[in-house]
Amino acid sequence: MTRTDRTASALLLLAGLFGALAVACGAYAAHGLEAAKGPRAVELWGTASQYQMVHALAIAGVVALRQRAPAGAGLLAAAGWLFVLGCILFPGALYLLGWQGPSVLGAVAPIGGLGFILGWLLLAAAGVRGAGAGS
Repeated sequence: MTRTDRTASALLLLAGLFGALAVACGAYAAHGLEAAKGPRAVELWGTASQYQMVHALAIAGVVALRQRAPAGAGLLAAAGWLFVLGCILFPGALYLLGWQGPSVLGAVAPIGGLGFILGWLLLAAAGVRGAGAGS
């Protein structure tokens, strides 16, 4: 198995796990969290699960693009790993905030958001380089 294959496999595994977690957390937010933690927790978990799902799909898209356009594999892998970082830190901080209230860990949410932004910018850079054109 090549390094590229291991990267694609790891990213696809994480995309699946993040997607499943987003669905589970979104379902709990819709069907039980309010009684346990209140409406603000539902709002936070809804936002977290939405961002997590969008970026789980983005990670899967990065894997597909890497297989189609090996020339942009490095930029695409970096974008994927930044999306992974974002999926851990941004929704993770919101899930914790909704569950236990404000804490020091809430300060990592902006780092996760920055990971998302940088991931999208690297995806754009891969497009500029022609990575999505089947080169």
